[in-house]
Formats: sequence, C-alpha cells, structure tokens
Amino acid sequence: MPSRLSSGGRRVAAFALASLVLLSAATGVAAAQSYQGASDTIVVGVDETYDSVEGFAGTIVVRGTVTGDVSAAAGTIHVTETGEVGGNVEAAAGTVRIDGTVGGDVSAAGGTVEIGESARIAGNLDAGAGFLAIHGSIDGTVRAGAEEIVLGPTASVGGDVRYDAETFTRDPDATVAGSVVRDETIGDSAGPDFGEFALPSWLGAVYGLFVNLLLGAVLLAAFPSFSARVAERVGESPAKSGGVGALTLVAVPVVLVVLLLTIVGIPLSLVGAAAFGVAAWVAVVYGQFAVGSWALSLADRDNRWLALVVGLVGFAVLGAVPILGGLLELIAFLLGLGALALTLRESYRSRRRAPGGRQTTLGETGDTPTA
Repeated sequence: MPSRLSSGGRRVAAFALASLVLLSAATGVAAAQSYQGASDTIVVGVDETYDSVEGFAGTIVVRGTVTGDVSAAAGTIHVTETGEVGGNVEAAAGTVRIDGTVGGDVSAAGGTVEIGESARIAGNLDAGAGFLAIHGSIDGTVRAGAEEIVLGPTASVGGDVRYDAETFTRDPDATVAGSVVRDETIGDSAGPDFGEFALPSWLGAVYGLFVNLLLGAVLLAAFPSFSARVAERVGESPAKSGGVGALTLVAVPVVLVVLLLTIVGIPLSLVGAAAFGVAAWVAVVYGQFAVGSWALSLADRDNRWLALVVGLVGFAVLGAVPILGGLLELIAFLLGLGALALTLRESYRSRRRAPGGRQTTLGETGDTPTA
C-alpha cells in the first residue's frame, strides 16, 4: 500500500467531500416548478416562484412564492414575512412558524406552532402542538389541540376558536368574531392529514444516518491518520475534548456575531458561519465514530470502518430514546468538536515546525492510510 495518497487521489477525495457537502445542503433553485423529494435544506428564495412544495428536510424556508400547496415534514418549517403560499400548508415539524401570507388553510402538527403578528391566513387553522401561539390574522376558524394555547393581543380570528388544552390564555385585546369553545373531543385529531403523502416516522433517521455514513466514509478514506488521531484524542482525554467542544460551541458564534457588527467583518462572518456549519457536521460524525472506536477497543477490535458503522448506527438507535438519546448525541457532538479542534491545532503547529526551519509536508504529519 502506498505511504500516502497521491496528489491526484487527494484532489479526487476533496472533490468528493465538496460534492457531498453540496448534496447535503442542496436547495430548490429553479423558478416556476414543483419541488418533490428529500433534502437537508429546502429554501424558496425571495425572488423565486414554485408551483408547489412536497418534501422532507431538516429545514424548509419559504421566503418567496409558492402558488400552490406546501406539504412537508421537517425539523423546522418557516413561512417568512416575505413568503406567500397561494394554496394550503400541511406541515409536520418540530417547529412550524407562519409569518407570511397563506391563501388557503393551514394544518400543522409540531412541538411548537406559531402564527406571527405579520401572518395572514385566508382559510382555517387546524393545529396539534405542545405549544400554540396565535398573534396574526386568521379569516376562518381555529381548531386546535395543545398543552398550551395563547391568543396574543394582535390575534384576529374571523370564525370560532375550538380548542382542547391544559392551559388556554386569551389576551383581552385578541379579536374573535365567533365563539370560543373548549372541545375535549379534539384530542389528538388536530393537525394535518397527509393522506398519501404520509411519511414513516423512521424515514428522517434513516436519511440522516445514510448521509452521515457517506460523510464518514469520505473522511476515513481521505484523511485516515487524521481521523484516527481524532478518535484517539477522545479515548485518551474525553473530559478535555468535551470541555474544548463546549467552549468552541459558545465562542465561535460569539466571534461571528462580533464580526457581523463591523462592515469589514461581514464577509468573514458569513464565510465563517458556513465553515462552522460544515465543521459541526463533521464533528457529529467524528464524535460518534470515536465512541464506536472506543467500544470496539473494549472487545480488542481495531477496525475503523466497523467503528464508523457501530458508532453511527448505535447513536441512530439511541436517538429514538426520549431525552436520554438527545443528551448522548449532544455529548458525542461535543467530544467530536473538541477533539477536531485540538487535532487541527496540533496539525497546524506540526506543519509550522520542521527540520531546518522549513514547513512540514503532509507526509511528515503522519496522514497515511491505515487498515
């Protein structure tokens, strides 16, 4: 086996990594067309127009115009102040927020559903949520089931408000043209009915696992020694890696915000935010890979590919456990982020130090393929 990847091989690996990042962050870009499919992020830009949007994604943002319906499942779905949906919105997400205009009905299910002050819904609102806040205008009726429902001072409802909630708060300035009635029969029936569009609950986890495994395979193939050092650092000093990861997670956004406040620093802040987003994704994969490597070491096994599969699949399964799964994923992310930062710093210093005062080469930093 060669002692290092050839320059051509590294260019191919770098191209593959860049292509993977672009694939994961892909957004719909063509005007006057329908979007159907799955992506990490789906964005309808301010100057873009779509006939309809049907998709599954981590984040869906409508800043422009959708002449038809939006039917989607995502981590976050947001129709911004400039966004306009001519048809209906059927949304299932962790957070659903409407700040723009919807010409039809809105059916939403999520942990949080918010109708902002600038929102205008021409039809009805049917919502099932942990928390529902209405501050905008709804011409039709509201039918909602939630743990907590709030009608803010700027809320305006043209029809009835029928609800089932443990806590219901109505500001005296909120306007409801019809009646406000508690209806305990609503229960879990509130929210969207996707019909044929309904997606299995496990589909998002499978998609995320596939993309992370693909990224992990590229990283292990392109940077085998560096990846091994990241995993070793987590195993040797988990407390230090986790602490540096937490510090990095707090410090980098603060620096980016400070840069954003200066005219000269705005481009740097935007580029830095994009780079940190990619680094955070890489840290997630590295953290779970490192835990997989540690688990295999307990069984006296040393196989980086198996460690990748064990780590990522294991955390995908643990992620389904409420609270505990999310906490363990956060710990792995902090371990990966800290180990990545420390290993990058170590590589930078080693490249500046070289025999005779020259800069070291990649070969001298030890980035060689491993079995």
